[in-house]
Amino acid sequence: MSIPLWTPDGSSLVVHADNAVFLPTLPDGAFTMIYVDPPFNTGRSQRRQQTTMVRSADGTGDRVGFKGRSYSTVKGLLSSYDDAFEDYWAFLEPRLAEAWRLLADDGTLYVHLDYREVHYAKVMLDALFGRDCFLNEIIWAYDYGGRAKNRWPAKHDNILVYVKNPAAYHFDNAEVDREPYMAPGLVTPEKVALGKLPTDVWWHTIVSPTGRKNRVPHPET
Repeated sequence: MSIPLWTPDGSSLVVHADNAVFLPTLPDGAFTMIYVDPPFNTGRSQRRQQTTMVRSADGTGDRVGFKGRSYSTVKGLLSSYDDAFEDYWAFLEPRLAEAWRLLADDGTLYVHLDYREVHYAKVMLDALFGRDCFLNEIIWAYDYGGRAKNRWPAKHDNILVYVKNPAAYHFDNAEVDREPYMAPGLVTPEKVALGKLPTDVWWHTIVSPTGRKNRVPHPET
């Protein structure tokens, strides 16, 4: 397979390849931000099917959208992968080490996992990069999917945030999308107009397969 070359001054590039093969071809310190969303090691096969919505001219679609317009669901490519690893860390550790090499000195690494592996990941990342490089743990909360009846249902993912240089990392809070205050009467009108910075807990806006929208009681960030 021919893998395209990436250059800092080149155009945007999407590469379909094993990242363990492609990442070593990239130069040191090339990226200010890297987001890693590896398999979660759920122990089961994961299946994903691409779907697109097409406007239905005769109103017979299976979903209802904006202003009551009718849309038909068109199913596309079905893909799957086996999300079970005999040695998960032998799979993940070299990829995280490569991601760290690719970070610029002011760069930030986001590692997205869930409760199955995130605690082991925190210990490993501290050992690889140093505890002083740990910046945040973001809780990505949601309220969809099945609910266990024999334990508290798991309804969040974890995103670990590490910075390459704790003394000189890039974080521009002026560019972060702000959210409304939950109690606007307790702050000044100027603060209400500006909005507040989101915290380390993020919530989804959820669109169900039936087309009915359910908004959780926190703004999306």
